[in-house]
Amino acid sequence: MAGASLENLDIDALSPEQQEKLRQFKIQTRIANERYLRAHPEVEVLLSQFLRDVFLKRPVDIREFAAEHFTDPELPQKIQSELQHDDK
Repeated sequence: MAGASLENLDIDALSPEQQEKLRQFKIQTRIANERYLRAHPEVEVLLSQFLRDVFLKRPVDIREFAAEHFTDPELPQKIQSELQHDDK
């Protein structure tokens, strides 16, 4: 089952009631996630900056690069600056 997504599972293994509950759960989860992301624009900035740096620098050791990126003491200021820049 490694690498299999929930979309590839045998949906017939669920009763119609379970399928509907699962569908509603997925919808509610997406709505909750969207609300969270709208309330926290810093998440998009954080991920965008990281991905931009990955593509520009193409580090050999991505884990080390990520650790350095996300523990940068200046990261909060960089995010705040970007958020203020986006507001203008």
